[in-house]
Amino acid sequence: MTDGEGSQPQQTPPPAQPPPAQTPPAQTPPTSSTAANGDKRPEDMTVGELVFEVSDQASTLIREEIELAKTEVTEKFNSLLRGSVAGLVAGVFALLALALAMNGFAWLLNDLVFDNPWAGFFVEAGIFLLVGIAGGLFAYRSFKSAAPPTPDMAIEEAKEIKAAFEGQNGQEDSP
Repeated sequence: MTDGEGSQPQQTPPPAQPPPAQTPPAQTPPTSSTAANGDKRPEDMTVGELVFEVSDQASTLIREEIELAKTEVTEKFNSLLRGSVAGLVAGVFALLALALAMNGFAWLLNDLVFDNPWAGFFVEAGIFLLVGIAGGLFAYRSFKSAAPPTPDMAIEEAKEIKAAFEGQNGQEDSP
């Protein structure tokens, strides 16, 4: 310890710039001439590797299309479910309000028109039946005209992919 190594901390100035040999090589992003995994370009691959790569990408594409279809159907089903629940809740409150209004109207009919207190309630029962029939017809027509929850975007995408494959096959077969 005669030279002062342990008694004073050493301060080394930071290097201004690393030497050019120590800089890491810049990595190029994968382009269309490199494979998806970045190890070989399609021109450098064997036929077996190309077939494997195409089948792997085709199965990935099919899985993604199935997920798209599932997502579309789920979204449409959830939308129909939310609308149905909101309509059901609104229908319950409207039914309660209608019952109170019809009861009051029946008593009003009994006081103003009929001498028998039951006659107003029978008239009200007939009105209830007419309202129920009208509501049932409206619901029947609404459900009949509603579109089923089909995965429209996934079907369109599958048609485009099929057309692209058919168009590509037609180009390869022709001289």
